[in-house]
Amino acid sequence: MKEVASYVIIILIGILMASHLNVVVSGSMEPAFYRGDIVAIENVHTFYGTQEFDPENDVHVGDVVVYDAAWYDDPVIHRVIEIDTINGSKYYMIKGDNNQNPDPYYVEPSRIKAKVITVGGHLLVIPKLGYITLTFRGL
Repeated sequence: MKEVASYVIIILIGILMASHLNVVVSGSMEPAFYRGDIVAIENVHTFYGTQEFDPENDVHVGDVVVYDAAWYDDPVIHRVIEIDTINGSKYYMIKGDNNQNPDPYYVEPSRIKAKVITVGGHLLVIPKLGYITLTFRGL
């Protein structure tokens, strides 16, 4: 019985960890992190029903967020470079550190799905481990 319980605990920890890790698929954020790195994230909405942060109030200039871009099919991980209020609504200007120009459209808070965790002012990154996932996905 103890063995079964330990397996259940290991599986639950794995599921919780997997929902808080995101594989980087491009070099747009170099040198903060690189293609194939894994970033640790906190989610706006988790699969178990909690909200870990509020994208309307808990996102600041300098934060790295994961958002659903209007201009790209997959989620994008870029840095908030400016916060503006337009017609009474908040919008974020976002840019990849390695890109010359900001992303093409302002981002509404509702499009932000996660934020990369920082510890002591440093992004929480696991180098290179994501290459395994990229290989399996053919990216």
